[in-house]
Amino acid sequence: MEQEIGTWDSVLLENLSEDSFINNIHQRYKRDHIYTYIGTSVVALNPYHHISEHSLDNVRNYGDKGIFQLPPHIYGLTNLAYQSLKDQSEDQCILLTGESGAGKTETFKMIVNFLTHIQDRSHCPPATPNVLRKQSSTSSASGLVTHAHRRASSSCSGTANFIICKNRAENPPATLSRRQSPSPGPSQRSRTRAESIERQSRRHMREKIVDFDFSHHKSSENITSQLLESQATHHLHPTKSCFKHQQTQVGAKGSPKYAVPSVYSGCRQCGHSKCVRAQSLEKEERDELRGSTCRLATVQPAQHPHRGSCSNLMRQHSTESQPERERDRSSLMGSTQRISLYDAHKLSKAILGDLPPPPPSSVSPTPSASSSLHRRHKSPTQRMRECVTCADVFLEAMGNACTLKNNNSSRYGKLFDIEIDFKGDPMGTRITDTIIGERNFHIFYQLLLGADLQLLKSLKLYRNVEKYELLRNTTAMEEDRMNFHYTKRSLDVLGLSCEESNSIFRVIAVVLKLGNFIFVPITNIDGTEGCQVSNVYEVQETAQLLNIEAQILINCLTRANSSNSAQEDVGCEMDARQAAINRNTLCRTLYSRLFTWLVNKINESLKSTQREKNLALLDFYGFEVLEHNSFEQFAINYSAEKIHQNFVFHVLRSEQELYIREGLEWSRIDYFDNESICELIDKPSYGILSLINESHLNSNEALLSRVQQCCAGHPNFMTTGSNSMSFQIRHFASVVNYSIHRFLEKNSDMLPKFISAAFYQSKLSLVQSLFPEGNPRRQATKKPSTLSSNIRTQLQTLLAIVKHRRSHYVFCIKPNEGKQPHQFDMALVQHQVRYMSLMPLVHLCRTGHCYHLLHVKFFHRYKLLNSLTWPHFHGGSQVEGIALIIRNLPLPSAEFTIGTKNVFVRSPRTVYELEQFRRLRISELAVLIQKMFRMYHARKRFQRMRHSQMIISSAWRTWRAREEYRSLKYKRQVKWAIDVIGRYYRQWKIRQFLLTIPLRLPPNTLSPLSTEWPAAPVFLADASRQLRSIYHRWKCYIYRNSFDQTARNRMREKVTASIIFKDRKASYARSVGHPFVGDYVRLRHNQQWKKICAETNDQYVVFADIINKIARSSGKFVPILLVLSTSSLLLLDQRTLQIKYRVPASEIYRMSLSPYLDDIAVFHVKASEFGRKKGDFVFQTGHVIEIVTKMFLVIQNATGKPPEIHISTEFEANFGQQTVIFSFKYGGMSDLAQGPPKVTRKANRMEIIV
Repeated sequence: MEQEIGTWDSVLLENLSEDSFINNIHQRYKRDHIYTYIGTSVVALNPYHHISEHSLDNVRNYGDKGIFQLPPHIYGLTNLAYQSLKDQSEDQCILLTGESGAGKTETFKMIVNFLTHIQDRSHCPPATPNVLRKQSSTSSASGLVTHAHRRASSSCSGTANFIICKNRAENPPATLSRRQSPSPGPSQRSRTRAESIERQSRRHMREKIVDFDFSHHKSSENITSQLLESQATHHLHPTKSCFKHQQTQVGAKGSPKYAVPSVYSGCRQCGHSKCVRAQSLEKEERDELRGSTCRLATVQPAQHPHRGSCSNLMRQHSTESQPERERDRSSLMGSTQRISLYDAHKLSKAILGDLPPPPPSSVSPTPSASSSLHRRHKSPTQRMRECVTCADVFLEAMGNACTLKNNNSSRYGKLFDIEIDFKGDPMGTRITDTIIGERNFHIFYQLLLGADLQLLKSLKLYRNVEKYELLRNTTAMEEDRMNFHYTKRSLDVLGLSCEESNSIFRVIAVVLKLGNFIFVPITNIDGTEGCQVSNVYEVQETAQLLNIEAQILINCLTRANSSNSAQEDVGCEMDARQAAINRNTLCRTLYSRLFTWLVNKINESLKSTQREKNLALLDFYGFEVLEHNSFEQFAINYSAEKIHQNFVFHVLRSEQELYIREGLEWSRIDYFDNESICELIDKPSYGILSLINESHLNSNEALLSRVQQCCAGHPNFMTTGSNSMSFQIRHFASVVNYSIHRFLEKNSDMLPKFISAAFYQSKLSLVQSLFPEGNPRRQATKKPSTLSSNIRTQLQTLLAIVKHRRSHYVFCIKPNEGKQPHQFDMALVQHQVRYMSLMPLVHLCRTGHCYHLLHVKFFHRYKLLNSLTWPHFHGGSQVEGIALIIRNLPLPSAEFTIGTKNVFVRSPRTVYELEQFRRLRISELAVLIQKMFRMYHARKRFQRMRHSQMIISSAWRTWRAREEYRSLKYKRQVKWAIDVIGRYYRQWKIRQFLLTIPLRLPPNTLSPLSTEWPAAPVFLADASRQLRSIYHRWKCYIYRNSFDQTARNRMREKVTASIIFKDRKASYARSVGHPFVGDYVRLRHNQQWKKICAETNDQYVVFADIINKIARSSGKFVPILLVLSTSSLLLLDQRTLQIKYRVPASEIYRMSLSPYLDDIAVFHVKASEFGRKKGDFVFQTGHVIEIVTKMFLVIQNATGKPPEIHISTEFEANFGQQTVIFSFKYGGMSDLAQGPPKVTRKANRMEIIV
């Protein structure tokens, strides 16, 4: 959140004055804090650059807080109005005021963005809906410029209720330019149960229709002057580099609104050359085409649901019957086509949950069918958003243009009546001539640049803009090519058929080509003046587009009162000037009625019939002063006067009068009341609007004379001289000089009946529907009402809607004329502050009360806050009850004042806290009601269920007992039979098993190693195991009895080897299958040995074999004869049998080996004299297991205890006076085939690689 800069609420300024007020907003403006409160009103300064404070997080933050709990923001005011509508069930209205360029458009769009997303938070599931484009504003002289009908569609969400009240064209096709951008919607997020409950209680959007018509006379000149005075003056047009955000170049003319001067080519907001929003649309289209075939196979065509209303109240230019006009006027008071978010939610459930499965289809979809299926496949909420966005896109192309002061001028004044979706009320399109340097409507440039060659060829058009008089001296932009893609696609999303879309483009092409008609004056034989069309080829192509004969088109444009036949000499000839006037009127009327028809088509797809409380958003024309002010500026400034007079009357005057009537102490606050200015313009019979409609006035000079005659002496009316064709009016903002030129023509511009009749002959159904008065069967009607009458009627209707609502005001201020950021023109701002009467408003909010309510309403609304007044108060009058409520509130009593009929609350913060107390109390009461109802409902249900259960359980227990008795009886019988059969069967199986065991034993099974045994029944498994064990022990006994003493000794040796080496020595497994021979060299039979052993007393040889003794110094192998007797270990020379070493068995205390496959063993000798001298012995032999085993037994017999057998990869050995560490390393299996292990002596380590 923003840092505290200045004072948030101007009411709280210490030294309140005009200077301190302006200095406060100036101080905040320098730090980009553009919003400041005046009580519950907002003052918004146009920053002329993008401020990144409009995120969804801000929407959530301001949606959860009170207006003064967060820094000033337009979201705070919007949330206040939204919560007031929801909590108090009272219609609300937000009015935006300010002059052109003050930022009303962007502010309006932010309000709708907030209302859209605040409903997303509670209404919509997290789906990210597909949307076409998001509008991002571009700067213009009129402030934060966005499209008038687009303000609501900045972030379309929920079921958008989009209504358009459009009027006649304000300017011809040759007057405007455009700036068009996409507009997407949001996303959706998770909802809690509380939000779901709140969703059901939310108010839904609906619209009221206000036919506010400035007609099609919005420019200062008509097409005639443009065609006759085609000048080459060329003005630079601002450019746009991002389809998402309209980036413009800052120059002397057309500085971008909310844009910063930039040198990069990307978007000023997102920095990308192609906007993410446009990319999302392209992705959506790819997905749509990719899934179209699948959807055709899975989606059954269903009736397309109604989505909302888009009401077109543009007055027809043609002559209409008075009853029809009266019906149109009566329709101004309300709409009959509406839809709400709640309706769409229910419709979504019905569509998504109740549709029958469609039959399969293999038809490949066409683009229109794919789009239709795509819409039908989505939820009503998503379809509504897309329809609103696409309606906005196409209507922007049709109704917006680029002017000298506005890059995307919609020239709309609108009232969005939200419920809580939104709608737009376009106040008119303008189709008159083009002001030099300005472009025409966007759709013309988009069609010429963006359409493919086939479409252009079918429309008889060229890409060159200069070929069309209506677009002469204007420049097309590259963005037009891209924008046409979205404009054309929006027609499909809106549900228009291909034929209807093609007809629309054909009518647009006809408007362009009609502007190229050149009328050449001729002199007839009888001396009368006539004319003819010089470029007949244009007439023929236009006739082909309209599907009528070319001669009929020529006749209706060159001959008055033609009978609409194909003959040449029919009707009275017109001169070239009158023909050009009729052509211009036809262009305006044709384009205007096309716009009307489009809005009506949108109405058909966005209609609903619900009526709920409304939140209206009123964004009207700002006060406008140009160098040349004509009827259009007069109408705009009159509208601004009425809006300002509404503010003065309902805020500054009515509030003070109410304080006086209620008996409050009050010091009057002076203010400027512009009621006299409004009377000057719209006073019956003598007002300027009434004077314009006087039938006897046939010239502008007569009108000026009549106005000067009736208005002379009025303090706000001034004349400019006897020869000047103008007059001046002192408006509430400034003095404006109006030129009387063409006032009467613009006030009553209508299409001749014979032209309508000619166009009704077109075989194009759309053209016929645009000219219903051309039907010869239709009766003649009275003269239609004039533009000035429509203006007054529409304003009265609009103000009647706003009158009975609680109004919230947004005052938009333009900080400088140059549209530069961070520039604050003190004089300009002071002028706006004064004429908008902001200082009287500040004083009123400072000394007055922000909220008042009748005694009855206050008591009934807040009586639940006190236990003595809730639910019924019997203690006295309502005033006493109100006093009791106020006294028991934890709020200062000074904040409340009880008048004669009303209760006044001074501070908005107090109102917020009061509503918070009420909301909390309502929650508590709701919980109490729910608890009591649930208890009652649960108890009733429990009693019914208990009674039913008792009946059911009684019958069930009786039946179950009877069935259990039958079952038990049967089971007892079955059990007895099973026991008898089982007993006899077991006895038979036991007898059979015991008798057949000898027969089933395999032959030669006396070996103890044999594990074969006949299978036994399961119930004899234990007996079989015991018999098998007994049999095995018997076999072992027989086997042992067959051994002699020698075999017994060998078995003893094998068992000992198993105990010593099993699972410890890797080479043990190889020795198991080889018997221990002992005397491998037959030493016992050697005579020489017999002599030697007699001397050493080693007669009995336990083991004798030639082995390798490992040299202690080098590790080399030395062959030697090893003899193991019952008492000692002898090492002899293998040839001479000379004894080299004789070690008594008692001297060897340990034998060490490695766990590997090697054959090396170390015999450790005790540290005796012999041991200290010789040390331990290291042998290598293939009978290492046998040697160690026999040595183990010899030592055990000699000493009475077994020696230690150490098996490890490392151990120590004593080599005389030196201790050597033996280290065994495993070298891999490949080393085994290479011979004995490799022994290496390194210092005191001997490494043996196995």
